[in-house]
Amino acid sequence: MLHEIKQLMYMDTPHGEGIALFIIDYGGQANTIWVIANCSDGKIRHYNSNDITLTTNFTLKIADK
Repeated sequence: MLHEIKQLMYMDTPHGEGIALFIIDYGGQANTIWVIANCSDGKIRHYNSNDITLTTNFTLKIADK
């Protein structure tokens, strides 16, 4: 299943901060894949959900790591 993310979600990735574009879910046998546009270089990369975290969001009171 492919899900387009319609609101801005800033993520911390191994390559720096990025904005989540899509989520790809292959079902219960595989980890969810996030498609993220990296802010520093504009490259679109795929990340396993274990490799990323949501950045600080003061509006939603989501804290830093």
